[in-house]
Amino acid sequence: MLGIIKRNFKYISTINKFILLYKSMVRSLLDYCVSVWVPYKKGDIEVLEKVQKKATKFIPEIRHLPYRDRLKLCKLPTLHYRQVRGDMIEMYKILTGKYDADVKPMVTRVYGSTTRGNVLKLDKGRAKYDLRKGG
Repeated sequence: MLGIIKRNFKYISTINKFILLYKSMVRSLLDYCVSVWVPYKKGDIEVLEKVQKKATKFIPEIRHLPYRDRLKLCKLPTLHYRQVRGDMIEMYKILTGKYDADVKPMVTRVYGSTTRGNVLKLDKGRAKYDLRKGG
């Protein structure tokens, strides 16, 4: 997809035009089913980030800046941040009952903890999948 953008839009005049193209054509592919295939190895995460690094260099006026500065100017988060945020949203949905109880993973909550926290605090070592109905 980056090649299509580079070939057909040689002179992207503004950051907003680039962001529109990038979000619709590239990032949608990078984020597709990321909660299922979860790139957790550092090398896999870096490979995905390289795509975004390369894409942000397409804008001539910010090409010379470091990656973090390019992201700030484009108002884009890192892909790793988006993945972690997506995981947290999914866990929140599981804990608040947004999914069907028969197919969601069983997650054990910690009650009566002596540390500060909230009512959605989890027991990290006991997350299991509930396979009662073949799900």
